[in-house]
Amino acid sequence: MSKAFTKEDDAGLAPEPALDRSAPLPTGSAYITRPGYERLRAELESLWHGERPRVTAEVQAAAAMGDRSENAEYIYGKKRLREIDSRVRFLSKRLESLTVVEGPPAVADRAFFGAWVTIEDQEGETASYRIVGPDESDSSKNYISVASPLARALLGKRQGDDALVRRPAGPVEVTVVGIRYEAPEGEKG
Repeated sequence: MSKAFTKEDDAGLAPEPALDRSAPLPTGSAYITRPGYERLRAELESLWHGERPRVTAEVQAAAAMGDRSENAEYIYGKKRLREIDSRVRFLSKRLESLTVVEGPPAVADRAFFGAWVTIEDQEGETASYRIVGPDESDSSKNYISVASPLARALLGKRQGDDALVRRPAGPVEVTVVGIRYEAPEGEKG
């Protein structure tokens, strides 16, 4: 890319973009569990105090080699710095806006935020899901966002209640067979 189309300040660093469109804020809920909050905070600390200083040093070393227009290490490093800065801005703003939910609710026999809910579908298959904030949903751990169709259908239900889950493939009815607020065996949070 021609230098005529780039704008760099005195330190050789391009100005930061005003808005990060690559990482939109999750919609629906500003709630998060304590372990989810701690994971986001640890990611922010790792980026700010670990990865960003390392990449900055690499960019400075690459810049010292001369012609920046054909220096792949410099170009990649600058791109990575922009990605890191974007994620740091996102995490900083998001952490400020989150509400950490601690412990079970007063009515622990109903499915609310943080609950592990075991359901049974029409074919008799069972599955357990934890209702968490959108920032910590993870299908590999069976953590579902409180804004998901399944979680919305389960909220407020008791053991034995039926819930109609509206899916793109069509509605499905499930039965709540268990609710708990502690972590399953071998897992924290």
